[in-house]
Amino acid sequence: MRAIRRGAAAACAIGLGGSLLVSPAPARTPDAAWRDDATSRVEVLALLQTLNADLLSHPSATLTLERWCGAHHLAPEAKVVAERVRGEDKPLPEEARKQLAIGPDEPVRYRRVQLACGEHVLSEADNWYVPSRLTDAMNHELDTTDTPFGKVVQPLHFRRQTLSAELLWSPLPQGWENGAPVPASKDSALEIPHHVLQHRAVLFDQDNRPFSLVVETYTSEVLAFAPVVVTRP
Repeated sequence: MRAIRRGAAAACAIGLGGSLLVSPAPARTPDAAWRDDATSRVEVLALLQTLNADLLSHPSATLTLERWCGAHHLAPEAKVVAERVRGEDKPLPEEARKQLAIGPDEPVRYRRVQLACGEHVLSEADNWYVPSRLTDAMNHELDTTDTPFGKVVQPLHFRRQTLSAELLWSPLPQGWENGAPVPASKDSALEIPHHVLQHRAVLFDQDNRPFSLVVETYTSEVLAFAPVVVTRP
């Protein structure tokens, strides 16, 4: 527990502009993985919570991931591209027609993409959208290109209503801050599952019409950078 508190104190000192110096974080290499120790677990949890808050406070997950990619040097160019996953259509979830305010016969299209920055797939997104509430040009671009959905529909000046935001994995057990046992440190890399965070949201256009239901599942690749190295002057 002392190790965790030291790690948290270091993070606070950095955030408050203390005298600690943080060296630039290069792209992760196999020898620069997160270690399985108490300090790393605190740092990883803080990063996941920071990303979660950033996603919740902005309408476009694509643009948020581009900022994240740039801030953590995940690729030479902080550009997120959508890689279409074809042939895996999923039925519209229950309650979705009510959430989208459409009748039983209104056509809905499905689009699944992986959002990648450089070699890192940061998110896997399922998207059900109402084509009649988009322009012909938008529908054509969605049908024929891999452009991220959020970029295609930007002219709608859309807003995002989050239905749920869930950490699928936590590096620390519930109640750790109150003394719950923390996994013992190991001389090895921290094992992080492939899926770490999931958001469900509905997108509304500027006329407050819902036009898209998205389920975004974020991967461990959002953490694919070397831990910061803290040194004292």
